[in-house]
Amino acid sequence: MLKISCVGLLLLAVVMLAAPASPAQLAVGISVGFGPPALPVYEQPLCPAPDYIWTPGYWAYDPDLGDYYWVPGTWVLAPEAGLLWTPPWWGWNGAAFAFHEGYWGPHIGFYGGIAYGFGYFGVGFEGGYWQGGHFFYNRSVTNVNVTEIHNVYSRTVVNNVTVNRVSYNGGQGGITARPTREEEEADHDRHIPPSAEQTRHVQTARSTPELRASANHGKPPVAATAKPGNFSGRGVERAKEAGAPYHPPANAHAAVHPNEIPSRERSAAPNTGDAKLDKKYRQEQDKLNAKQDKERQQLQSKQDKEHQQQDRQKVSDEQRQQLEQKHQQETQALQRRHTQEQQRLQERQRPKRK
Repeated sequence: MLKISCVGLLLLAVVMLAAPASPAQLAVGISVGFGPPALPVYEQPLCPAPDYIWTPGYWAYDPDLGDYYWVPGTWVLAPEAGLLWTPPWWGWNGAAFAFHEGYWGPHIGFYGGIAYGFGYFGVGFEGGYWQGGHFFYNRSVTNVNVTEIHNVYSRTVVNNVTVNRVSYNGGQGGITARPTREEEEADHDRHIPPSAEQTRHVQTARSTPELRASANHGKPPVAATAKPGNFSGRGVERAKEAGAPYHPPANAHAAVHPNEIPSRERSAAPNTGDAKLDKKYRQEQDKLNAKQDKERQQLQSKQDKEHQQQDRQKVSDEQRQQLEQKHQQETQALQRRHTQEQQRLQERQRPKRK
């Protein structure tokens, strides 16, 4: 995966993508300034029983840690017969990567053109179909034990996942796919959100440190499972390799609040060898440091009060994420202004060329 310049974590309540994506699929709450790692290389576990549907693995994001984590692919029962799974995906909106939640529906919708594999090759689904209340599996792209599952067929399809493991749409190095007419029509279908079983699966992945990108460098130790939430024992597949070299973002852990700004960003007054001039510069530097410290404290106090107000009101997680996004934007704006002030001061303190 090509390295994406990080512009910091953004937690957005509503994000409109530049690509004509499915509005119903747009997840509320999460958008990130740097792209997810490439999709890892892994094998699909054996289908555990008839009528289970494959849901491919993907990179999710934990705003508390400022890190992506791998949600293993898994087999899961559909909420009802006839429903198919449209996978989640990340898409660049011109300012950040926005997350689009997966959903169940009678047809496969747009999922960013991402080649997840095992039937999901960027458009539609080639892994099987429903008929008579049962699911029929395409053995050429799914791992099925034919002695236990008899609703099978074999049809060769074009699989481009072996040459393209990019995990996001748009942006530098991203997939350039746009929705097809059929995918746009699928947007008007009845959509059902991930099941409780799928939600628990994601929560388990989020709480597993080894699945964080910073820990596994794009090669998760649990890449796929036979059933949701079963992250050990039989039916667990490890990633064979990362889909591309892992490049940690330069600013993945950007400060959200002023008290998180590292002190090393403050500049010391230069030592010119002229005692009188150095004293003047130190006074200017001390004055600027005191001013900036006061502004940080004021902003921190303001943000603390807003947190306390939220605690009293018992707001939703979405509203908390919105406030954190606002706080980080305020903090980053303060950082940029302080950096510019330090740079201007240093410029004035440079010796004049003779």
